[in-house]
Amino acid sequence: MNTEIKSTKSVATASINRESATALIEAALAAAREVGMEAAVAVTDATGNLRAFERMDGAPFLTVDVAIDKAWTASSFGFATHVWNDYVTSDPKVAPLAHRPRMVAVGGGYPILENGKLIGGIGISGGSYQQDQDAAVAALGQLGFDVAT
Repeated sequence: MNTEIKSTKSVATASINRESATALIEAALAAAREVGMEAAVAVTDATGNLRAFERMDGAPFLTVDVAIDKAWTASSFGFATHVWNDYVTSDPKVAPLAHRPRMVAVGGGYPILENGKLIGGIGISGGSYQQDQDAAVAALGQLGFDVAT
């Protein structure tokens, strides 16, 4: 039995700052414009709470919740949302997770990683899953974040 008592009872949690969250939104919107799509973009912090959000004028209203939930899903375990799609469709023991209310298992959500550490999530909705993924990867790359595969 371990009788050593830790002197602290908390952990430090790194999280994306406001400036970086806003810059990611702008980079993702620029990437969406390049491919001609109207999108909503959400950035969550490391705990899945919304940090920044923007919706282009022509983006359908459904894109709002989808983008936010993609960012939440990506920050939940640090997996891209398209990876979740593979998990929930190929493993019957994981498949029930697809029924979680905020789980989105379609491309366009990525964890935000800095030096391998999860600091948030980004979610983009408005195009095809591939367009959403590409815009997220472009934005993350432009700001120098690691891109999870």
